Formats: sequence, C-alpha cells, structure tokens
Amino acid sequence: MVMVQLASSTFFGGPERQMLGLALSLPATCRTVFVQFPDKGKSAAFRHHLEDQGVETIVLARDAPHVPAMVAELTQRLHELEASIVCCHGYKADLVGLLAARRARIPVISVSRGWTAETLRVRLYEVMDRRCLRRMDRVVCVSEGQALKVRRAGVAADRVIVIHNAIDVDRFARPDPSARAELMGLFHVPPERIVGAAGRISPEKGFEVLVDAAEIAARSAPGVGFIHFGAGQLRGRLEQRIKELGLADRFILAGFRKDLDRLIPAWDLAVIPSYTEGLPNIALEAFAAAVPVVGTAVGGVPEVIEDGRCGFLVPPGDPGALARSILEALGSEERRQAMGNHGRNRVREHFTFGVQVTRYQQLFEQLMGQNSVVFSAGR
Repeated sequence: MVMVQLASSTFFGGPERQMLGLALSLPATCRTVFVQFPDKGKSAAFRHHLEDQGVETIVLARDAPHVPAMVAELTQRLHELEASIVCCHGYKADLVGLLAARRARIPVISVSRGWTAETLRVRLYEVMDRRCLRRMDRVVCVSEGQALKVRRAGVAADRVIVIHNAIDVDRFARPDPSARAELMGLFHVPPERIVGAAGRISPEKGFEVLVDAAEIAARSAPGVGFIHFGAGQLRGRLEQRIKELGLADRFILAGFRKDLDRLIPAWDLAVIPSYTEGLPNIALEAFAAAVPVVGTAVGGVPEVIEDGRCGFLVPPGDPGALARSILEALGSEERRQAMGNHGRNRVREHFTFGVQVTRYQQLFEQLMGQNSVVFSAGR
C-alpha cells in the first residue's frame, strides 16, 4: 500500500507532528510519501524534519493560483507512485488532492483539524474547504467536537470518522533540570509558580482573555507568573494589554520556540483559553509532561481534559472563571501533582500513536476494499 500525504505546511508545528507521527508509526507494509506544495520556499521547514526521519518527500513544481496545472502534476505523481490512497491536510490540499485523486481513480480522505475564520480570506478558503469535504470518501476529524461541525457543514455522517490526535509520551520522559531556571530567568522577579500557554496569537486562541485572567489572579496570588510561547498577528495588541494592566513583570511573551518539549515539564500549569479548537496538541503535550491543564470547554478540549481530575474546564471568553480555575489548580501542590499524573496516564491509555495508527489502518483497509467502486464525478 502506498499512502500519499498531501500538505501545505509553512512551518513545523502541531499538525506536522501529527502527520509525521502517523507516518513513522504505520507498519512497513504501508509506504508513506509526502507531497508538498512549494509555498514560496516555506515548506522547507517541514521537509527537513521529514528527511531527517527518512520519510520520502516530493515537492510539486506548481502552486497556487495555477490549480489546473497543480492537479495535472499531482495526478501524474500519483500514477508514478502507484498510490493507493491520498490523505489531504488543509484547504489547498483538499481541493487539489480531491480533483487529482478522482482523476487517478483512488480513494481520498481529508483530515479536518478545525476552522479558525480568523480573517476574511481564511473564511473564504474555509467555505471552499467545506464544499470539498462533502465529496471526500472519508473525513477524519481529530475530535467529536470537530466531527459535529463537519456534519453540520453537509458531510454525510457515514463518511465522518473521529481519530484523535496522538502524542509520543517518550518525548517528555527525561525532563531537563535546567529548564525551570531558564524560565525563571525570563521574569524580572522570579515567580513561585509558572503558568504556561502556547499557540498562534490570533483571535480564536483567546490569549487576551488569558491576560485579563492573569490580572485577576495576580490580585490574590502575586507569586504566579504567566508565560506564552508563540507568534502571530495580535502580538502588538497583546503587549499593549499587558502594559495597560500593569503585568509587564508578570506576563512574558517569549515568542516562538523550537524547544517547547524541554520547557513544558518546567511549567506548573498549562492554560488553553481558546474560543474554538479541534483537539489541541498542547493539552496532550502538557499531560505527557505530567502538567495539569485548564482549558475552555470548546471543540475537542473536553475530550482530553477530565474536569476536576487532570485539570479544569471553563467557559470561553470568561476571564473570571479562568482565573478562579487557575488559582484552584495551583492551590494545593499535592492535588496539582495528582492531576498531572492522571493526565499523563490518560494520554498513555487513549492518545498514543499506537492507538491512532490502528484506527487509520482500519480506515485504509475499508477504503481499499471499496476501491473497485467506480468513483463518479458526482461524488
């Protein structure tokens, strides 16, 4: 079996870790080939990670807006590879992959991680994406929450399957003892507790709510420091809000880092303040590092966090509720450690690549068994 993973990836982040993890976990009988779009050279970051792991990678010569040429080139590649199935990641991959797979007469699936609607341009792309998903042979959703959205977008229920994101727990098996001191050194006054967050600074991620919650929490817990890792279009606005609330010494914007695996175990608590999510990798990473998580009850977050056992769930957009749960999680060191350990056990049982790859194998076998069906243009 030859599985082609088609992706538009401009950096190496959570979705890319999922794609690579699946490729490395599949048995040797399944050959995985990544096909990437040029993306003006930005696809090189992910390609280097793939090549470092010995994963076959092809970069197409053509890119948007030349869709017919992109489809023709991908179709030719699929024939040359004798591809068995195409797995698409993202709206550009969904459009081009769907059309090329139909020409090559092989099954095509899409992995739906979530929609952000962060700009008008993105919203238009996501409208197109929903239309593409309706014609896929299967749509793999990373959470039940995302599956609900996909079905509401018009995808037939029998074509929707949930396969959760996964984590390699061994990534956090040996914490770096110097990481805690390094984080402390980012603050003007080292805090007693460190609350960490990570992700793109964009509207749907809700980091402004976290800043407001930090101001509320600081009134009764002056020893708590907050730190965020990531970049994005709203960084300037976030910096201004931090300054307005007098949190310059208490809330650090540390920027994008490639070594979060080393730093997350040094957090006392992780926070996910999002308005929308598919299934956040940061929750799995924090649990794998035995760090409890406070997150908003949106998308797939409640499918990871067991409220009161490995963290807390709060309503989105409510800084007061977020602050109260942060303080409660940090209120008892014994309970905090117990929640972190429960989270680690939870990901070991339910969110490993071993669990994930079994589900994908079942899906592939099902689709391959149906591949004698003629794929009509109407599908």
